[in-house]
Amino acid sequence: MSAPPKTFLYRYSWLTRASHWLWVLAFAVLVSSGLQIFNASPNLDASDKSDPARRVLAIGSPADGVGTTTVFGRTFTTTGLLGWTDDGMGDRGAHAFPAWLTIPGFQDLSGGRRWHFFFAWIAAFCWLAWIVSTARRGTLRQMILLPSDLPKLWPMQAYYFKLRKEPPPHGLYNPLQKAAYTTIGFIVAPLVVLTGLALSPGIDAIAAPLTAVLGGRQFARLWHFTGMLLLLGFFAIHVFQVATQNVVNQMRSMITGWYQTNET
Repeated sequence: MSAPPKTFLYRYSWLTRASHWLWVLAFAVLVSSGLQIFNASPNLDASDKSDPARRVLAIGSPADGVGTTTVFGRTFTTTGLLGWTDDGMGDRGAHAFPAWLTIPGFQDLSGGRRWHFFFAWIAAFCWLAWIVSTARRGTLRQMILLPSDLPKLWPMQAYYFKLRKEPPPHGLYNPLQKAAYTTIGFIVAPLVVLTGLALSPGIDAIAAPLTAVLGGRQFARLWHFTGMLLLLGFFAIHVFQVATQNVVNQMRSMITGWYQTNET
């Protein structure tokens, strides 16, 4: 018996695919250059200015050869991983994050800022291109979490955990996907952009009220770092889901645009 013919659905437009892969590149550079900038002042304070009494995170080296990380007042020895790490010049020194994680590899605040600001604009334009592309395809509304989706969140999670055989009824996107896209695309991403603008000296000089609304530069820095962690978490979950759900078909659709609908 011959196999049924393959059927394909044109799932992603060229604009969606281009913005997706360009965003992946931009995000990787933003994280690495952001860690380079963080190394220049390796702490985060819940305050409008630098205040050790309201320190949320601090990564440092209290003595040569020792690295520590302090989170909400609790200190952990992280020598070799954080605090006392590779300096990018063949040795180790007092650096919050190791050289292999930063752009540039050696300590260079001005270089890190240039990389960061350039790719920040690329990432922002990719985000706008994604909004425009999904709106043109008519799927933007389907990606937004609605009150009617809330009771379906746990049943959908139970389906992923193999606690139920069938997922709850849903449209193109399931309720968990909607929750992720709504949170990341319309809350976290704009917050990262706004806090990034507030941290830019040039923007701050002409839009000081933005920095004030965010609670000051230190608070903006805290929100910006938190947003990065949330984006990293979303990225990790996204990669895991792609890797465990027909990875070849998923990757083909994001490269060519065509998704095989009758794949077994």
